[in-house]
Amino acid sequence: MKLLFARPAARVLLALPVLAGALLLSSCNSQPTATEADKTATVVSGATNAASDSAAVTASAAGAVQPTGAKPAWGPNLHAEMQAVIEQLMSFKNKPLPELTAPAARKQPSPADAAMKQMRASNIPTPPLNCDTTTKILMPGVTARVYTPKGGAAPYPVIVYYHGGGWVIATNDTYAASAQALCEQVGAVVVSVEYRKGPEHKFPTAHDDSFAAYQYVLKNAASMEGDPNKVAVVGESAGGNLACNMSIMARDKKVALPKYQVLVYPIAGYNQNTASYNANTETAPLNKGGMGWFFKNYLRSAADGNDPRINLVSANLKGLPPTTIIGAEYDPLMTEGKTLADKLTAAGVKTNYQLYNGTTHEFFGMAAVVPEAKAAQGVVVSDLKAALK
Repeated sequence: MKLLFARPAARVLLALPVLAGALLLSSCNSQPTATEADKTATVVSGATNAASDSAAVTASAAGAVQPTGAKPAWGPNLHAEMQAVIEQLMSFKNKPLPELTAPAARKQPSPADAAMKQMRASNIPTPPLNCDTTTKILMPGVTARVYTPKGGAAPYPVIVYYHGGGWVIATNDTYAASAQALCEQVGAVVVSVEYRKGPEHKFPTAHDDSFAAYQYVLKNAASMEGDPNKVAVVGESAGGNLACNMSIMARDKKVALPKYQVLVYPIAGYNQNTASYNANTETAPLNKGGMGWFFKNYLRSAADGNDPRINLVSANLKGLPPTTIIGAEYDPLMTEGKTLADKLTAAGVKTNYQLYNGTTHEFFGMAAVVPEAKAAQGVVVSDLKAALK
């Protein structure tokens, strides 16, 4: 069972708020699994994650989100709601990434599509949307979707958000649920950056685009109803790598540092023989073969893999902002995410590491279906609010 990280074909912009609302966790009273005073590495159990009052968890507790088959061989501890989403993903019969060109891979249905399909199957209603969205051209080739809270009073804190997709596939459409959730729950302007991707634009294009976007936000936050003195960076997967790089580049280039960084299952290394890489050769939606395909499409050569911008676990991490790292159990990136957390701590950076058992890569934006996603969002929101208050 080889797969498969992919994204849907481009959507009409008017439909984007529906995609975001369908997946995000609408309530803002999530209970984090660690307090502000307890910033230690934590493995979060399914029982802890299930303690939530969201409509999604209520539906799950009532048996609305249930898998139809046996657990996959690669995921004996896969939690029921996560398994149900993976079953929906498998129903698309996507081809493995190594069999595809990048343009073809971009047309395949994504994990977000699978979560939406599960919502329909489980009759989970779409939560109301409490943020407005606009599209802004930051510079030639780089745009952003700006999420602005409908309530509260400006100026709002600002989150610069970087989506995942291995620097090759996926867009702001695919990750709209995460950006919308951050806007609503933190009460922040979220600037979701659409950087250029490989293989059309090789390393370090996405990294350079992302830093240029970060600098743009610092200079123009006020025009977006944001406070330039309260800026954080958040990213998922390849976006987690980008977010951490923004902090490093800001430090090195004497630009204002983010107040906080959140790295959700980040790409933090190039070693494809770690314990989690070797344990996750068949997993969905991301596996060892898929990561190799991403590196092949974005990097100019294998030598780029040793660049500290890719291999964050070897980078100078001193002086970076306080950090939250979210990990998933069935994910080839799990080992390097934990290693990065340990190295940040050793460098004197206050770090909150949370590993969610029973989940896969891409679970974070699925809070309307997967209880662990609600819990993870609660941790992230709590940490961001404390940093941006």
